[in-house]
Amino acid sequence: MDIHPKHLPADERRAVTVESVVALAGSQNPSEITTAAIAKHMNLTQGALFRHFPNKEAIWQAVMEWVAERLLARIDRSAQGIASPLAAMEAMFMSHVEFVAEHPGVPRMMFGELQRAESTPAKRMVQTLIQRYGERLHRLIEKGKASGELSPSLDNEAAAMLFIGTIQGLVMQSLLAGDVERMHRDAPRVFAIYRRGIRSTQ
Repeated sequence: MDIHPKHLPADERRAVTVESVVALAGSQNPSEITTAAIAKHMNLTQGALFRHFPNKEAIWQAVMEWVAERLLARIDRSAQGIASPLAAMEAMFMSHVEFVAEHPGVPRMMFGELQRAESTPAKRMVQTLIQRYGERLHRLIEKGKASGELSPSLDNEAAAMLFIGTIQGLVMQSLLAGDVERMHRDAPRVFAIYRRGIRSTQ
């Protein structure tokens, strides 16, 4: 049974607000999402919305925290128990693409935050997410080198940067085409090229 947002506990109301923003960002420019639009989407007044968030910036920060928590948990789960570092990286790649396909508003919001000139809590959260993601990749790359699966001369930083940049490229192409499913079709082919570039030739 669905519970109306008006009757939800505070924590759940905040979670529903975040999910509403992510849903709205999937169909419109995130910079044009107003608190009035969020409240309308939730069948609430703006006053009710601001009882849980002091301002719009706080909502955006909560959204980015939600994204970071769920995306990192998703990629961690996908790589869990996979002995091969390269196979673990592929699982992370595909699960990241899957996450974006499920929440197309997320990359729109992330790109929007990173383009802002000023430092905001939401922008700092995105930067932290990218840093934590990179740390996971660095560990796998080192493990892959140690096992002989990846090239010993591989530039760790460049390999991690290209991994994330490749996903961003897939996302951008699908947004331009207006076709989220395109990511699913292109991801395996694109990763195959990435894999050839980093694996050991021995």
